[in-house]
Formats: sequence, C-alpha cells, structure tokens
Amino acid sequence: MKAPMKQAERHVESVLATLDILDCFLKDSLLTVKQLIDATGFTRNRVMRLAGTLVHKGYLSVDSGTGAFRAGPKVFALSRMFERNQGLASLVRPILRGLALKTGESVSLYARQGLERVVVAREEGTQAVRYTVTEGQHMDLHAGAGGKVLLAYSPAEVLEAVLKHPRLPQRTPQTTTNRERLLKELKRIRQQGYAVSIGERNPDACAIAVPLFDAASNLVGALGIAGPISRFTPPTRNAFAQLMLAAGLKISRQLGWEKA
Repeated sequence: MKAPMKQAERHVESVLATLDILDCFLKDSLLTVKQLIDATGFTRNRVMRLAGTLVHKGYLSVDSGTGAFRAGPKVFALSRMFERNQGLASLVRPILRGLALKTGESVSLYARQGLERVVVAREEGTQAVRYTVTEGQHMDLHAGAGGKVLLAYSPAEVLEAVLKHPRLPQRTPQTTTNRERLLKELKRIRQQGYAVSIGERNPDACAIAVPLFDAASNLVGALGIAGPISRFTPPTRNAFAQLMLAAGLKISRQLGWEKA
C-alpha cells in the first residue's frame, strides 16, 4: 500500500511551472518568448499565460523596445529583503546565543513581511521545557510580543491594514482583537520600548520583545525571548526586559542607529 504523501511534499504544478519561468532569469537577464519556450519546453500559450501573470504581479517586466521579459521590481525587492535579513541574522546570532545561555530561554529574531512576521533566526534555550518555533515560520503581527513590537513601530499604513481585517484571529482568550485596546497596547509599547505578552499565542507561554533599528532609524526587526509562563514571574519578566533592552540597543548601535 502506498504511503500517504506528506503535506510538505505536495506540489502545485502551475506554481512549479511559474518558478521554472523565473529560474530562466538566473542565467540571462533578458529573454524572449521563444527563448523561454526553448528553455522550459512549455507551449507558447503556457509561456504567455505564466509570464503575463508574473508581469501583472511585478515579478517580471516587459522591455518596451524588444518585447522581451526581464526580472521585475518584486524580484529585486525580495533580493534586498533577503540580503538585509541574512546580514542582520549573521550579526544577531552570537547575541541570540549569549542570551539563550544566560537566561536558559529561547531567543528569536523576527522581521515583518507584509502583514505577518517571520522567524529569521532562532537560538534554543537550555531548559528541558521550552517554547519552540522554527526559523522561517510565519506568525501574526497582532498576537505575541514580537509581532506587537513590529506592529507598534511599523508605518501607519501597515497598522491600518492589520486593523481593517474583518476579524483578527483569536489565537487564545488572551489575544487582543479589539481595535481600541490594541491601539492602547501599541502606544504603551512605544512609550516603554518593549512588549510583554502572556498567553497571547500559546496559553502557557510568555514572551518579551524589543525593536531593532538601523542607521536611518528604520525598524529592521524585533528581538524576542519566550518560555513557559511558570518561569516568567514578574521579577523575571522585569529582569529579562532590561536584558533585552540592552541587547536591542547593542544591535541597533552596531547597525548605526543613534538613540535620539
């Protein structure tokens, strides 16, 4: 009997075909329809549909003189984000490791991608029972300390886009979904410089997060520490908050930020 296919092993053929089109531009910067047909083996009709979709979404653009295709602005935007996040991750990893060893709790670097946050780097704590997420995992902006820090310091249009959601996901009974209450929490985060969440994404987990800034005072990420609520007593939360603030300041200064 054939074993059922794991979800991670499933493929969408149209998506794979679209990625095959994009892969062609790893070797050549400007490609005609015929060159794409030769490179992929697709029919002209299929190449035109897939390339047209990529143009519509900004991943390809059309050369006005020749009608050939080239990589579009979305590709370069993703490239810049990858380079920035990877550079930031390399800088932050030793600090994550130091914090994990000092506190015993797991520490993560988050970055905003659209209306979500993604785990860019992660260092597991030394405690037997830990709060676990994985690098590359996507999560909400409105729930959890890391997400709220990113939301608190994001541009106004990002905040409005999140708040316009008809129904923010209620991850636990402690998740804030009320607009006015969420706005008050974000204001408090900006005033104190860090966020604390208790049971917002997981009913048994507590987290503390601080923002990271670059030389132009742009928000580039959030540094967060998380673990079981039972270990995050009020005195421990206060101590961890000061520890995270110091680490966040250190990283931001390494990125060229000067606190006003």
